[in-house]
Amino acid sequence: MILVDADACPVKREITETALRRNVQAIFVAGTYLRLADHPLVRLFVAGEGFDAADDAIAAVARPGTVTITADIPLADRVLKAGGAALDPRGREFTPESIGETLASRDLMHELRPGMEGMTGGQGGGQRPFGPRDRAAFKNALDRILTRLSRP
Repeated sequence: MILVDADACPVKREITETALRRNVQAIFVAGTYLRLADHPLVRLFVAGEGFDAADDAIAAVARPGTVTITADIPLADRVLKAGGAALDPRGREFTPESIGETLASRDLMHELRPGMEGMTGGQGGGQRPFGPRDRAAFKNALDRILTRLSRP
């Protein structure tokens, strides 16, 4: 099963295509209604707009054999602790070995950001624009994880 933190997910189409090709259920979890493909393998769960409602809904069903698509590092940590796999939309897999360092880097950047605004004129660097290479890397990584999870 593929669980998707769907509100800001840029790879919904790629997830749907992969789910249909591999005959795997994809559940898109969002705060509000989203238009998705009309297929029995593709479902929407509206978690509501409460703070972390979608994250809580995903974490509640994540388990071994599921893969969660999210850019939310704390959610990825919760999924890994539940035994699931986690992948970001650029194709980077979060692992139990890497998540601690990833969380620490995120927290450090969060702490540094307010003090750096004066140095950068309020302009943050941010990530590079999302493009075709990111989509291809994501699709390859999702296929790799689904293959690994399908093995006994």
